[in-house]
Amino acid sequence: MQPVTMHVREGIAHVVIDSPPVNALSQPVRASLADAVARVEQDSQIAGVVLSCAGRTFVAGADINELGAPLTPYLPDILADIAASRVPWVAAIKGTALGGGLELAMACHGRIAEPSAKMGLPEVSLGILPGAGGTVRLPRLVPMTTAITMITAGKPIDAKAALDAGLVDILAETDLLSEAEALLHDLPMGIPLLERPVRDADAIDWDAEQKTLRKKSQGAQAPLEALAALHDAASLSAEQALAAERDRFLRLAVSDQSRALRHVFFAERAAGRSLRDLQAEPADLSCVGVIGGGTMGAGIAVALLLAGSQVILVERDEASAAKARTRVDETLTASAKRGVIDASGHAAALDRLKTAQDYGALTDCQLVIEAVFEDMALKREVFARLDAVMPASAILATNTSYLDVDALAGTTAHPDRVLGLHFFAPAHVMKLLEVVRGSATGPRALATAGALARHLRKIAVVACVCDGFIGNRIMNAYRNDCEFMLEEGALPQQIDAAMESFGFAMGIYKVQDLSGLDIAWAQRKARAATRPADERYAHIADRLCEAGRLGRKTGRGFYDYSDGKPKVDPEVTAIIEEESAKAARTRRDFTEREIIDRILTVMQAEGQAILDEGIAESADDIDVVMITGYGFPRHKGGPMWLTRG
Repeated sequence: MQPVTMHVREGIAHVVIDSPPVNALSQPVRASLADAVARVEQDSQIAGVVLSCAGRTFVAGADINELGAPLTPYLPDILADIAASRVPWVAAIKGTALGGGLELAMACHGRIAEPSAKMGLPEVSLGILPGAGGTVRLPRLVPMTTAITMITAGKPIDAKAALDAGLVDILAETDLLSEAEALLHDLPMGIPLLERPVRDADAIDWDAEQKTLRKKSQGAQAPLEALAALHDAASLSAEQALAAERDRFLRLAVSDQSRALRHVFFAERAAGRSLRDLQAEPADLSCVGVIGGGTMGAGIAVALLLAGSQVILVERDEASAAKARTRVDETLTASAKRGVIDASGHAAALDRLKTAQDYGALTDCQLVIEAVFEDMALKREVFARLDAVMPASAILATNTSYLDVDALAGTTAHPDRVLGLHFFAPAHVMKLLEVVRGSATGPRALATAGALARHLRKIAVVACVCDGFIGNRIMNAYRNDCEFMLEEGALPQQIDAAMESFGFAMGIYKVQDLSGLDIAWAQRKARAATRPADERYAHIADRLCEAGRLGRKTGRGFYDYSDGKPKVDPEVTAIIEEESAKAARTRRDFTEREIIDRILTVMQAEGQAILDEGIAESADDIDVVMITGYGFPRHKGGPMWLTRG
């Protein structure tokens, strides 16, 4: 069966792309589409074309596997033929029109979209830019400010925004295809799109845009190349801009950054595959219990509410429950301000939240997530109480960053229903979910974790039990070595600058100040009795905590926050130098390259140890964890990728 079919009715050709699951523009699709374009030109009985797609979506992009190995026919040539057709073409858009799919729609002479459709040019997420005219056609349809945002950020817009901007002509009211035919009859051919002026380009301060984008992109090349291509669209002829865009696309497609980003794309989609392969039936997620309404518990509750679940949140007393409800309401309000939900969605979500002080209120929940303070004795008490009241079919999960899931499971009569669900703060925003599989965790519990990740639109990565699992174990390793570098002559601001120059959004010491130094301090104190006497240990962070410097929340940590922003504090430098002298370390200067090389070496060594011990299911999973949970720059591909990329 051909991936593109054409049938003619009353002088209108309906060209339909049918290449499941997302109608990607693979070589066979392009070849079949090129044949349909040629047939339209040869048939004098055809007066117009409606281009649509079978299935749930319009073309959702190119075939990523073909990047860097272009195969004829080339998409820009097909789009040029459509744009130059003797008859008008109308693109009928449903689902998503992304990347090459939106470029295809823009080459048509008119566009109609279902109100639920989304459109975007997300190529920068793969280290490339639109390569079939997107940077040249888009700013002739929408204002240049909109084009810059869409292309350099890669985020899609909804159909209403597309209509307001001029990207589509009308929104379908009832039947997409019949209304596309009507638009075709009403559509004047007019001035070809590429002969029209770029919209509002004179209002752009290109130098300022570049400066802002350079800071935001943190070393990623594609956004800056995309901005340059848009500048070309405004300053060169359309023909010259198209040629320059194509040159940029072909060069970026074979770049190290694009290879790394494609690796991450596929790694994220493969993550948690073992959960998807399970035959067990997951627990019903329509009602989920959460124990603990602090920052993490409230965030988990919000994530569930936004996904449509009812949440029963248990706190120790009525006052704490009221505070938890307020915390959830405030987070939902912030989500509404960001446009995640509207006012009615906010009200409906809050209505699905019930608070209680009695664990008996949870008995109708098939999944309960414990999110109390990171203290083993407290968590064991919670699990013992849950085991006493919850039906044997209920899944019990702990949101722990470090603690032994097997020890918690041991407090229950049914350890097969216990697992770890390590959320990352803020839980309703962060995409990573570490699923911790205990030695006794059963298939139904794991299947429930996989279903929960899909329900919350998170990326699940499976880890076995060890101190810190995947992410925190690696972070602890390189955090320790960073403290050793402090002893040896580096300073916090130098290490942070090296990490940020590499592409991290924030250096390790700013991160620790943000999350609070007391959390890791408590873990270090708990492990003090079992730490080998000959193991190297730096006391710098302990000294800061003992001095009440717990990070941003106390106004002082590794930095001074008295003015709201991190400032170098001589007191911290003095503590570092004192501890360096106590440890008899010879201080020296470090270059940025030395710092980042050491951090990467420790990351990779710990990652390999995690693989060797069977804690992680693959090296790709480690990359996904470090990128989505710990700020490792996506365009670098992850620490394990760098060992072989």
